[in-house]
Amino acid sequence: MSISNKQQVVLTLDAGGTNFVFSAMQGGKMIVDPYRLPSNGDNLEKSLQNILDGFNHVITQLGDKKPEAISFAFPGPADYPNGIIGDLQNLPGYRGGVALGPMLEHKFGIPAYINNDGDLFAYGEAIGGLLPDINAKLAENGSEKVYKNIIGITLGTGLGGGIVSNGQLHLGDNSMGGEIWLLPSKVLDHVNAEEASCIRAVQRFYKEFSGVDNADLTPKDIFEIAKGIQEGDKASAQKAFDTLGENLGDVLCTLATSIDALIVIGGGLSGASELILPATLKEMKSQYKSGTDRLVAKVFNLTSEEELGSFVKNNQLEIKVPFADHTVFYDASPKIGVGISKLGTSEAISLGAYAYAVNQLEEK
Repeated sequence: MSISNKQQVVLTLDAGGTNFVFSAMQGGKMIVDPYRLPSNGDNLEKSLQNILDGFNHVITQLGDKKPEAISFAFPGPADYPNGIIGDLQNLPGYRGGVALGPMLEHKFGIPAYINNDGDLFAYGEAIGGLLPDINAKLAENGSEKVYKNIIGITLGTGLGGGIVSNGQLHLGDNSMGGEIWLLPSKVLDHVNAEEASCIRAVQRFYKEFSGVDNADLTPKDIFEIAKGIQEGDKASAQKAFDTLGENLGDVLCTLATSIDALIVIGGGLSGASELILPATLKEMKSQYKSGTDRLVAKVFNLTSEEELGSFVKNNQLEIKVPFADHTVFYDASPKIGVGISKLGTSEAISLGAYAYAVNQLEEK
């Protein structure tokens, strides 16, 4: 979908468990500075008021431009087609059912579209992020290979996911496609995968491995300990990220065998990708005890210039058609690439939200 020439102005919101980030887009570009407010996820009244205040602030920034829709992401399962939010893990104040979409339509007089943040992150990366970037590099190298599918992963307060297949956002019959946080954890017994691949997982693992019970340590602190920038147990800090990465790699193996797509990672913890990805890729390239590879396709680290070069190299073979006088091209080396967001998580989510709203407005 090409959206660079679209004229519709859409209000956007990246709603995380910690912060709300408000903005507006036109033609797929941000046209106002992002505006942040705390999510107050455990206090519904404060949270809803911040949403109204945030959108009003952006409308003021727009001046004479009039928004035609509101479109944004929320973290977790909900009745998104009807704009009803309820029972969110990271925003407990919304449990029980909150008619957020209808409230916004009533307050602002324009359509309001709400989707899962992981879904819109994947959609944004499919439209203007990793997916078109990789396809452009393949074309530059003379390859006819075109990737049409992408799995988006968000690592932050929680573990989120989204799927885009052949340019279409996969939502599912209950708006719950891509709820990967509920996959089983490889590294923790009888626990869901999110508990071993999110912000609190880094803190938990560092405390467990180092024996240091310091509740004030953030993932950034633990990252800097692992890098030797801060004092602390460097080996335990690295092991904390390795364990998170191993767990993530197991999740990605499950997704890749089911969906067969490029994988793009965003969220706050993606900034520590240099400490996470080695263990993630090691797990994805591993074998079962039987000697069978975890994945059929070869896995590449797209943050490595060397592996990226190998990934986009034209490996198509020209083979003869039996009993015919012509040839065809054969992709003899199936590949899956794992990369980091090209846009930044908030921008990718906003781009996905914008594209979704434009589609809905043009279909009316």
